[in-house]
Amino acid sequence: MGRDLVLARARDALSHPPAVLVVEGEAGIGKSRLVAEAVAAQAGPGRAVLSGLCHPLREPLPFGPVVDALRDAAALLPPPEQLPPSAGALRWVLPDLAPSLPPAPSGGEGLLSGRHLLVQGLRALLGALDDAILVIEDLHWADDATRDLLLQLARDMPPQLALAVTYRAEDMPPDAPAFGAAYRRPPGVAGALIRLGPLTESDVHELARAALGPRATSDLARVLFDRSQGLPLTAEEDLLAIAERPRAEARPGGRPGGADQSADLAADLARRDVPQGLRDAVTERLARLSADGAAVVAAAAVLAVPADEDLLTAVAGLDATAGAHGLTEALHAAVLHESAPDRYAFRHVLAQQVAYRRAPGPQRRVLHRRAVEALDTRVPRPLVQIAHHTLAMGDRRAWQDLAQAAADQAVALGDPGSARTMLRSLLDEPGLDPQRRGRAALALARIAADDVDPTASIQILSGMIADPRLPVADRGEIRLALGFLTAVHSGNRAGFDRIREALDELEERPTRAARAMVAIAMDERDGAGRHAAAWLSRADSLLATSPDEDVAAAVRATTLTFLARDGDPAVWDRLDELPRSSERPEVMRQTTRALYNTGEVAIELGFDRRASHLLAESRRLARQTAIPYLECYSRLALIRLDMLAGRWQQLEQRFDSLGAEFDDLAMAGAERSLLLGRLAAARGRLALAREEFEIAGRYGQRESQVTAALRAAAGLAGLQLLEGDAVAAAATVDPALTTARQAGAWARTAELLPVAVEALIATGGHAAAGAVTADAAAALTDRDAPAVAAALDLARGLLLTAAGEPGADQAFTRARDQWHDIGRPYEAARADERIAAALAPHDRARAAERIAAAERVYLAVAATSDIARCQKLRRDLDLGNTGSPGRRGYGKRLSPRERQVAELLAQGAGNQDIAQALFLSPRTVEHHVASVLHKLGTSRAETAGALAKADAEDAGDGAADGTPV
Repeated sequence: MGRDLVLARARDALSHPPAVLVVEGEAGIGKSRLVAEAVAAQAGPGRAVLSGLCHPLREPLPFGPVVDALRDAAALLPPPEQLPPSAGALRWVLPDLAPSLPPAPSGGEGLLSGRHLLVQGLRALLGALDDAILVIEDLHWADDATRDLLLQLARDMPPQLALAVTYRAEDMPPDAPAFGAAYRRPPGVAGALIRLGPLTESDVHELARAALGPRATSDLARVLFDRSQGLPLTAEEDLLAIAERPRAEARPGGRPGGADQSADLAADLARRDVPQGLRDAVTERLARLSADGAAVVAAAAVLAVPADEDLLTAVAGLDATAGAHGLTEALHAAVLHESAPDRYAFRHVLAQQVAYRRAPGPQRRVLHRRAVEALDTRVPRPLVQIAHHTLAMGDRRAWQDLAQAAADQAVALGDPGSARTMLRSLLDEPGLDPQRRGRAALALARIAADDVDPTASIQILSGMIADPRLPVADRGEIRLALGFLTAVHSGNRAGFDRIREALDELEERPTRAARAMVAIAMDERDGAGRHAAAWLSRADSLLATSPDEDVAAAVRATTLTFLARDGDPAVWDRLDELPRSSERPEVMRQTTRALYNTGEVAIELGFDRRASHLLAESRRLARQTAIPYLECYSRLALIRLDMLAGRWQQLEQRFDSLGAEFDDLAMAGAERSLLLGRLAAARGRLALAREEFEIAGRYGQRESQVTAALRAAAGLAGLQLLEGDAVAAAATVDPALTTARQAGAWARTAELLPVAVEALIATGGHAAAGAVTADAAAALTDRDAPAVAAALDLARGLLLTAAGEPGADQAFTRARDQWHDIGRPYEAARADERIAAALAPHDRARAAERIAAAERVYLAVAATSDIARCQKLRRDLDLGNTGSPGRRGYGKRLSPRERQVAELLAQGAGNQDIAQALFLSPRTVEHHVASVLHKLGTSRAETAGALAKADAEDAGDGAADGTPV
């Protein structure tokens, strides 16, 4: 999993003998598995595989691994008389092969005096093998004689031999070559040097899905990756333990195998002990360290974060010379690594845990005390770290004093994440003084707005507002923070009810009351948007008597958001007024928010290039000012822009990667569902598309902004029209149109408007379709919204077509041209289909041109369903086809139609999905599916892998390189 490219390189290297494949990597990284899979692809009748293993013996046997590999080679050898005489020297070390070898050369009785002859004999024997792969594992433990033999062999390879070796660089002398001397493959020798690194988080998620199926949630995969840091051995041990847990286990009231159990699995895994394989590997390395090395490693384990040499030396209790020696040894043993210049840490967090637990409790206490003493001398004092070590020493009262100060320092240094963690730990402390508890809760409330994982904060703060000892104004601030978290992060407009409740409690704090009013103004559901201006005016009035730069920035950001939502062209110049630098974090947060909001609305309006600039800036500022949720939203919107621009490659993987980082943000999941729903519909996975649009629709109903609900309704209704269910489509768009009217959101209906008009016309609602189009046009007078202008032209073209009146092709052409200007080729292609249908009765040549233009776009983005729809439209309009005349035979290769079916099968589509996507009968689909599975020699579940393999075989891989090893 996650190593397809390197596996392909390894297979290719071994398939072109003579070849030398060298695989380097740390213990547990997957060297042996990679070589085994590459060898398995080459092994078979006529090609033997000989394997030897180097052992960590104090006195290794010369040539031991090569001798072991040859022990069972008798059946592969030609008759003794056909072997070179030097092969007879091997009788001394391979007595089992003696009957198959020539007579022993005279005068070679002594092993030392005959070593050169043994080297010649081994090479002669390997050269006599007809076609073989020699695998030598763990070359780092090889004796000098074996390494010298392999070097000579690699420099003068027998024609039919492939050599594969694995080794760990960290277990060899620093900078030592794999073969003991520099080696570069000679001309004519294929091969590769592959340095295996850790798996990525998405690779680990893929590994988990293969092992656990639907139980492999992103939460579970993240914990798995955090524990393993991409080390396959560790991840696989954890997966084996999870797989052994009965599926029926679930928390009380939860569903077996459902989300509850998946959450339980992730939590259990996070608490699970270090996997045995990793524990043994780390313990083995630690046992080989000197006293100085062990002391430095113990110090690093206690510090738990990257530390400089001086700090490690001080905590270890060593002088400078001993500290440098111990650190150097730990680095050479690959126990520690230099994570940044003069910053040293463990490679894996679980390795740190092994080293920490290896130290006895009294020693750990001494090390924690030394850490506090050393850190106390630094300026500024790193209070978060000092608090951690103080708590580890067991001094809870001192830790409570430090925790609040550490949180304040973290906020001042722009690290609200550490502050939130510290404050939540403090509020979890049993028996905490009520006054201190209230102060900590208020501090948490004031920094909770940017929390990317708000669940814990919501739980703690919800409990705090019920405390009768809490001052009223403090309760109001905490309730305001809860409202923000619920409305913004959880995407639930019920949060606005909490914010309204907080208003009465914030009478003594007018600036916080003004901030609550600004937040309430953002709710546009159920007609609330009509009062937005009034709420902002009230906030301005409070600020006139109680000026506050932070809240004024929030008013400015919200005002700009409203201008953009309305399509007011004045908004773009006013964005230049936003401060791009400020010493006040909240001012920068509001600038970032304004840039994101207007950038997102710019997409709805059809200003895609402007949106790209705004969102790139909001992403940069969000990262710079540590606002993770705005960084996530900006990245999501940029992915959407890529999709709209026709850049569909790797979209699913990008969403998976982003979802793994920010899976607790409801809006992130909703946006993912909206875009993946569109992808699935275009590629024929209609059941999946329906599921994604329904997920987004449920989110849209909870959310205070109407945009997601409008887009979800557009996606679902478009799917229903594709499936031929116009009644269902009309029922879907009806409440969405009501929502757009109530919120005055016509400028954001570019996706909804054409679908709604088409659904209404298809159900006989011509008058209603005309009224919707007229309402939208009237609302957009003097507004600047190119995307909705294109949608209006599409709607007008549909109305003209339904009425049998001329001009439809011209309306569709205007829409197409506008989509081109905006930069949305897929939407332009959809318009080209409409143009073709309108032109076909009187201008077949131009109609054929337009349908061909659409097909080119769909082919470029692999929109299988759209391609099939175009082909059907060609047939319906009798416009010919794009294929070559006559029918050709494809033999064992897939035909173009079978290829379409195979791609849908690979995505998990069922027969009904395939039939609807390709406009085929179920019987025809059954025939194609059977043919695809037969040609690929696979089952339905394995189609994706078989198709990828067939593609790789068709394409072929590159030739050997000359990388030095």
